Amino acid sequence: DWSSDVCSSDLVWVLENIIGAPIPTPPPNVPALEESAGTKEHPRTTRAQMELHREKPFCSGCHKIMDPVGLALENFDAVGRWRTTEYGEPIDSTGKLVDGTEIKGAIDLRNALLKYSDRFAQTTTQKLMTYALGRGLEYYDMPTIRAITRGAAKNDYRFSSLVMGIVESPQFQMRAPETAQASATVAGNH
Repeated sequence: DWSSDVCSSDLVWVLENIIGAPIPTPPPNVPALEESAGTKEHPRTTRAQMELHREKPFCSGCHKIMDPVGLALENFDAVGRWRTTEYGEPIDSTGKLVDGTEIKGAIDLRNALLKYSDRFAQTTTQKLMTYALGRGLEYYDMPTIRAITRGAAKNDYRFSSLVMGIVESPQFQMRAPETAQASATVAGNH
């Protein structure tokens, strides 16, 4: 169903872009979530589908990490409207994060994630550095990323501290200039 696809993509976005925890691809032969969706006459809620999915040993490892985050946001439908029921059932947005933190809803999730400000800052720095350099990051970029994040911590992770750290980094200062051919291609497209 469309809303499940949107919610799962939101979950992936939260985990990858805020927490910096990429989601591994599922192992082969994992049954699709749709198989646990119930019938048209008796659809299962997202929580019920997740519980069935988590019963499979090869699914439970990743889903114990992902599901509490997604279920905390379950009151929002696919287009961000607030809802209190799904298929006539009250929405249960409670869960326990992998670190043991009990949460109920989006506000508790936000507060729980604030404990990981350093992870968010590092993930944000990586995303900004990738954009600033115009290339993907490599293992040898990571000491610089960590140094920028540590430096920003001294300034309460102000965005300007992250940006200045990137601008002052050797990677940014020594990046290769555009070639004449690349400039001509860009100019020809405008």
